[in-house]
Amino acid sequence: MPTPVFNRHVAAIKPSITMAVTGKAKEMKSKGIDVVSLSAGEPDFDTPDHIKESAIQAIRDGFTKYTPVPGTPELRAAVAAKFKRENGLDYKPEQILTSIGGKHSCYLAVAALVDEGDEVLIPAPYWVSYPDMVILAGGTPVIMPTTSETDLKITAEQLRAAITPKTKMIILNSPSNPSGAVYSRSELAALGKVLLDSNVYVLSDDIYEHLVYEGEFVNILNAEPKLYDQTIVVNGVAKAYAMTGWRVGYAAGPLPIIKEMSKIQSQQTSNVTSISQKATVQALNGPQDHLAVWKAEYDKRRKHMVERLNAIDGVKCAMPHGAFYVFPDVSAYIGKSYKGKKVTDDVALTDVLIEDFHVATVPGTGFGTPGYIRLSYATSMKEIDTAIDRVAAGLAALS
Repeated sequence: MPTPVFNRHVAAIKPSITMAVTGKAKEMKSKGIDVVSLSAGEPDFDTPDHIKESAIQAIRDGFTKYTPVPGTPELRAAVAAKFKRENGLDYKPEQILTSIGGKHSCYLAVAALVDEGDEVLIPAPYWVSYPDMVILAGGTPVIMPTTSETDLKITAEQLRAAITPKTKMIILNSPSNPSGAVYSRSELAALGKVLLDSNVYVLSDDIYEHLVYEGEFVNILNAEPKLYDQTIVVNGVAKAYAMTGWRVGYAAGPLPIIKEMSKIQSQQTSNVTSISQKATVQALNGPQDHLAVWKAEYDKRRKHMVERLNAIDGVKCAMPHGAFYVFPDVSAYIGKSYKGKKVTDDVALTDVLIEDFHVATVPGTGFGTPGYIRLSYATSMKEIDTAIDRVAAGLAALS
């Protein structure tokens, strides 16, 4: 058997570190080990009943065949109506593409626009998959580091300095995974002013839009409408409707770009599962009462987790303003030792926490920000307290 030689872009990417940690936690649990996992970005709430019932009815009605690649007319109309109703953005249904989750929507936008040698600006901390999506497309991810002084957000001056003739796109994620940072209207307007003077496309990943705890959610097009022809907006139902396993994301943007994205999808996956499409129509058009209830519960957990973490000597945890993650600075513990072995980085630290203290967290290195760890508070208050007790014990055991 010949030794396989893989595509150079595939060989250059890494597996998702969040999926790896989550998988390890599940494997340990399957062996009877009591692991508390704060690694996955997945709501602990159940999909609302009216959404589940619509899917069951779709099965009974025999709605189990192929659909158009971009999605059913009904679903694309529902997405367009959502953008108008909730975000004040005008898109025709033909400017909408539904895909196998928000991750797929993001990838398709990158794949359609980024060519060999193109640069894509990615503020750090970033969601783990963004750089590897760019690499798969043959592009070069250009990481833009941030600091706690700017609340882990880039500035207009930093953006202006980063743009080169090779810059094709910038990926903005607000609220942010992993930091929970939220860009204000004025901050986005300042970034938009810089981008208007360029040919740079914007990929706006808005998957956490319904989880902004102070102030309002603002898309960059709300702050700078003139960027309409340069912007692809991505969202989905995973987080807001607890539909992670249903795998439905969607993108809206200029028609020529959406058509190219759809063309790629036609050769990759065809359409989103027909039953999930019916459920998503119900999610977008049906009752939205749960959103405020869930956000209020996340808000309690957010404040509690930050308070608990900041009570640990050497841990510095800023209050996140969106999403359902905290991103504490644990750099004070890097370089210490555990059982005679030096903890060289945050990856080694999270290994100690899961292996010996049975709490799963994600190292900040995976998000482009070493010295931090990400913890999700999309779990019960009881689980949070147990997890933080274990984190505290683990950190205290380092010498």
